[in-house]
Amino acid sequence: MMATRSDDRTALRWLFGFVRPRARRLAAVLSLALLGTGLALVQPLLTRQLIDGGILAGDFQIVVLMCGLMLLAALASALLGGVNRFQHVALSADVLFALRLVVFRHLEHLSPTFYARRPTGDLLARLDGDVAEIQRFAIDGLLGAISAVIGLIGTLALMLLLSWQLALIAFILLPAELAFLRLMRPRIEVATRRLRERAGELSSFLVERLGAIKLIQSVAAEEREAGALDSLQGRFRRDLLSQQMVSYVTGGVPALLTQASTALVFIAGGWMVIEGRLTLGTLIAFAAYLGRVAGPVQTLLGLYVAAQRALVSLRRVVELTAERPAVAAPAVPRALPADGRGEVRFEGVRFGYRDDAVLRGVDLVLRPGEKLGIVGLSGAGKSTLIDLLLRHHDPQAGRILLDGVDLRELDLAALRRAVAVVAQDVVLFRGSLLDNLRYAAPQASDAEALDAARRAEVDTFARALPEGYASEVGTAGATLSVGQRQRIAIARALLQDPRVLVLDEATSAVDEATEARIVGAIDALFSGRTRIVISHRKATLVGASRLLALEDGRLVEHSPLRAAP
Repeated sequence: MMATRSDDRTALRWLFGFVRPRARRLAAVLSLALLGTGLALVQPLLTRQLIDGGILAGDFQIVVLMCGLMLLAALASALLGGVNRFQHVALSADVLFALRLVVFRHLEHLSPTFYARRPTGDLLARLDGDVAEIQRFAIDGLLGAISAVIGLIGTLALMLLLSWQLALIAFILLPAELAFLRLMRPRIEVATRRLRERAGELSSFLVERLGAIKLIQSVAAEEREAGALDSLQGRFRRDLLSQQMVSYVTGGVPALLTQASTALVFIAGGWMVIEGRLTLGTLIAFAAYLGRVAGPVQTLLGLYVAAQRALVSLRRVVELTAERPAVAAPAVPRALPADGRGEVRFEGVRFGYRDDAVLRGVDLVLRPGEKLGIVGLSGAGKSTLIDLLLRHHDPQAGRILLDGVDLRELDLAALRRAVAVVAQDVVLFRGSLLDNLRYAAPQASDAEALDAARRAEVDTFARALPEGYASEVGTAGATLSVGQRQRIAIARALLQDPRVLVLDEATSAVDEATEARIVGAIDALFSGRTRIVISHRKATLVGASRLLALEDGRLVEHSPLRAAP
């Protein structure tokens, strides 16, 4: 969908909200750049005096003096350039990181449904390539534009001072250059957006396939996936070449017209020197300024192209920030009762995705300390119940209460600390075993983390690792078995100290003996906590005081399972 001019203005205001707080630093960098520009503008005037007042006039002292002044100006310019580069890079990096951090924080609050419909690679492309493109425009482009304009004004003034006739010839073709760029603008936008989309497709493919490499090998699909990657790269290559040619033509035609203007200047200037209407030193100085003015002009013309690319990236990033979280934190949150023990109530809860009703009026009271089993076919809505309990979504009708308080009135962080989930797929991050144990409770001390690990029987395998609890677990815990990862999840839940524990198919990936040990450990460690057990396997549901089946969006009571004698 094409953005309107009003949308673009809103997006630009959002962007410059990151620049405005750094206005003083921006002004300092700009001041250094302007000092450097001033020193550069002095050089051709010194050259003119060196030739006309020194060499042609036969005054060697003037030659020495002008050369000394040129050397000092060059040295000062180099020193200023080094300081300016440091400050410029630091400022650019700060804006880049601030942009990415704000977008990432926004993404952290979006619902699981958002991530289900958005390819991960596309999000990465926007967080990386698009955000970097925006930052280059916001800082590099802004500084470049201001420096170019001021440098251009100064250079033009000196060129007019030297010869207004040559100055007029030098810019006679500038209107044609501007008209050409305006003609190319829509082509630049289309080519840039297409290339960004291709980059997102490529990133998504790589993220998905590298995460499923074991499956790819298991079904001998290596060549098929390599062919799919080659096809994606072919489309990316085609659009890359198209975008590059658009950029080349957009920059090449104005550059050609500039060269034509330069040739006209030398034809006219050469004739004026031969006729005695202009000194040689003045022509050389004018030529030097002409060379310098080409830089700011090309910078401004290039910025026009860069602005169109940045605007495409800005729209793509603002699309993410425009996504609204599925739930909103209360303005004045209520605290959970200090004496609460994990009572959960679902009262007439209805919920569905789009027009598809998943829950059609769920009523449930879960007593403190009770172990409840829930079964149902895949897609019946069991995980949706838990998503509602964690407030990833709000019910479309009815309400859910924890210890007598409506979830919508609770602080989100407090609610999610009070409900711990041990799922089938345990999420572990690159880092040490100890860091992963403490992920849900980063404030826990080493002693508390080790105690939880001992109680969850993590200690039995952790000390056998090469570096014990300091050992790296690898990507997604690849160095650990399924059972070991489940033990870490239990220890993590212990550290979280929840009022309600949810087991969502937590033992479906382990064998019966391991399942029995894990279920026994959970029942022993969380015997006083409210527990919700979702499973297809009978052994996991043994010991539940009630067994409910989710059928057609409603909970239906079944007879609880008893342990075999």
